[in-house]
Amino acid sequence: MQRYSRCPRTGLLCVTVGMVVTLLAAGAAFGRDLGEIKKQGAIRHLGVPYANFVTGSGDGMDVEIVQRFAKYLGVRYEYVKTSWENVVADLTGKRVKPAGSEVEILGDAPVKGDVVANGFTILPWREKVLNFSTPTFPTQIILVAGAKSTLKPITPSGDVAKDIEAVKRLTKNRTVLGVEKTCLDPSLYGIQEAGAKAKNFTGSIDDLAAAVLQQEAETAIMEMPDAFLALKKHPGKIKIIGPLSPLQEMGAGFAKEAPQLRAEFNKFLAQMKRDGAYRQVVKKYYPAAISMYPS
Repeated sequence: MQRYSRCPRTGLLCVTVGMVVTLLAAGAAFGRDLGEIKKQGAIRHLGVPYANFVTGSGDGMDVEIVQRFAKYLGVRYEYVKTSWENVVADLTGKRVKPAGSEVEILGDAPVKGDVVANGFTILPWREKVLNFSTPTFPTQIILVAGAKSTLKPITPSGDVAKDIEAVKRLTKNRTVLGVEKTCLDPSLYGIQEAGAKAKNFTGSIDDLAAAVLQQEAETAIMEMPDAFLALKKHPGKIKIIGPLSPLQEMGAGFAKEAPQLRAEFNKFLAQMKRDGAYRQVVKKYYPAAISMYPS
């Protein structure tokens, strides 16, 4: 409720401090578009350290892309570390709770960044609360297990839907590590309905493969780019059982209130792809992707 009082020195009506705080909080719930970013001279990159997209050491594929975008705009690049739990709220100003392809708005939050880019998978529930750029990288959700597991990789049938069903059947009575509120959330892939014993992993997503090797669970849900790195990091110790999703795509995320910023990023990304800069960045951080996903 709005409350007013007489300022003792002037006798004029004043908004109380509580109302001012409310107004400021309301203003903080909106993202900045291109004009304001250029005026303020900086773009804030929200990133969760993940695989080779954001390494946590100041580099990564998405770090380099957003740094190039900042240079393209003629503004400073600022990195803002966030978490999978808070990344959507930090961009949109809304705390959310995903449920399958739907999403529940829980309340307001302060906006901390202008673009999310950290291997951010395009998912239906996310599209309800933010806008994605044109795709920046291909991905796929897969099931991995330790090399000593009795589970055997499926033989690809040529039909990804059939392959997914075959993998889901293999999860019956098996423990499967996933990460809630991310693209690795077991509730997104119907494995519990297939009889899997889903287990929420609270550590870093980058440590999922290591958790399987430490027998925290027999299997884990992973994204293909992260699995590339895990296979290299733990040679001969893990194996890919098969897909839990069709081929998906990652993109940069933008607030609904920033359509011009998103449009400008799409122009910039198209230019990167035309002049070969995009391919160079991919080859630097994900060389295997060049042969696996040539298109």
